[in-house]
Amino acid sequence: MQWQPDRSAAKVPWPVPPMPVALARGARCVCPACGQTPLFRSYLKVMPECAKCGAPLGLARADDAPPYFTILLVGHIVVPLMFLVERNWQPPLWLEAAIWLPLIAALSMLLLQPIKGATVGLMLTLGMLKSGPDE
Repeated sequence: MQWQPDRSAAKVPWPVPPMPVALARGARCVCPACGQTPLFRSYLKVMPECAKCGAPLGLARADDAPPYFTILLVGHIVVPLMFLVERNWQPPLWLEAAIWLPLIAALSMLLLQPIKGATVGLMLTLGMLKSGPDE
């Protein structure tokens, strides 16, 4: 016997785009469902609902995933650069700290919001929405 999806499940009242489209829209910080309205009302605070299509953006609880993905990406960018600089020039430790710490902080702040937007887009596409206060 082979598993078949439940096609009688209730359809959602908002548009559900293909995953690459939802990820790209979320990374651009607009509604992953329609791409018409802003996704965030402040730096990382997601709008409760899209004003255009009614998608429940606030129910997509990204929690720890965006910081994890941000750390992973920033680490993969900065660590090879650190090794390259250390191997070729061997600058003093104070100079490395003066270069790498601000770079890491700036990259993290720049990438966190688009990564959270893409995560919300992924969760909206997959239907991973918190349905009530008891869950």
